[in-house]
Amino acid sequence: MFDTKIAFIVRDDLPTWQRLNVVAFLATGVAATAPEIMGAPYVDAKGRQYGNMSGQPMLIFAADINGLQTAHRKGLERELTLIPYVHAMFSTGYDEANRDVFMAEDADNLNLVGLGVRGPKKIVDKVIKGLRLHD
Repeated sequence: MFDTKIAFIVRDDLPTWQRLNVVAFLATGVAATAPEIMGAPYVDAKGRQYGNMSGQPMLIFAADINGLQTAHRKGLERELTLIPYVHAMFSTGYDEANRDVFMAEDADNLNLVGLGVRGPKKIVDKVIKGLRLHD
């Protein structure tokens, strides 16, 4: 089993395509901060090689803005790896602009639409307690 847990929390009032987009971006952030979770490349029966992906399960939860901000606060208090995605990032077209709009946010009241969380399993469980799995 795994000592760590990975959870994504996505805002429940977004259109489905935005939710999926946010989770995809958050997953790349988790993979970048924890390259050890990456499995080996896949090879099919004809020997063709494909890319690799995480060998660890990832759970996706839905929450309103208050649930996201609460999880963010708890994650900061517990010093977990956090990957935030704020609403203003939807209006940018490239990574540097994302950093600029993120820096402009009220750091104590982020307008979060998504949050990736990774850390020791028991601690992550405390951060996501009360949130519902995304349906």
